[in-house]
Amino acid sequence: MNQHIYSRRPVNDSSIPNVIFILLIANGLIFALQQLQHFDQTLFLNFALWPLGSSFPSFMPWQLITYGFLHGDFMHIAFNMFMLWMFGRELELILGPRRFVTYYLTCVVGAGIIQLLVAAWQGGIYPTVGASGGVFGLLLLFGMTFPNRMILMMFPPVPMKAKYMVILFGLLELYLGVSGRSPGVANFAHLGGMLFGFLLIQRWKNAPRG
Repeated sequence: MNQHIYSRRPVNDSSIPNVIFILLIANGLIFALQQLQHFDQTLFLNFALWPLGSSFPSFMPWQLITYGFLHGDFMHIAFNMFMLWMFGRELELILGPRRFVTYYLTCVVGAGIIQLLVAAWQGGIYPTVGASGGVFGLLLLFGMTFPNRMILMMFPPVPMKAKYMVILFGLLELYLGVSGRSPGVANFAHLGGMLFGFLLIQRWKNAPRG
């Protein structure tokens, strides 16, 4: 990885950096509001990602960001927030808050764009929610930054180098998306988060040094 995209060297710090902390709190508070019936309906109708061309609810530009702060159930948000903390904490420390926010939101928006294209191709009218696009973007960057870091995976519970974990997750999402074996999961959106993250990394790498 070209080191000039980072604002500082890796830091061994057990604290939760500011942006990660804010994202965790924001997602948690919004999920708490979702447990209230009136708020849940209002949030989904206005802030979930709805397909292009749908009449009501309809797509609005802000949904490309807001959908990433809504979640379907407790396991959905728990997994995403754990992954956000696990892979994002060290990345924020070396990227710096501003660049980390830029990268994370780029992945969220990129995942949303890919999901809109997939929904238009499939012709379905359904909302998309979740921070997974941003999380998969962080997973890619982590693997590119620490390719030989050993990660103990949950499923299966075996140690694996980060670079192989990223490849495995990417291939799995592609297989599930093409085969349709995980209905209700936006597999191509996950790949979209990785794709847009990769494109942003390349732009930063090729940018003139400051």
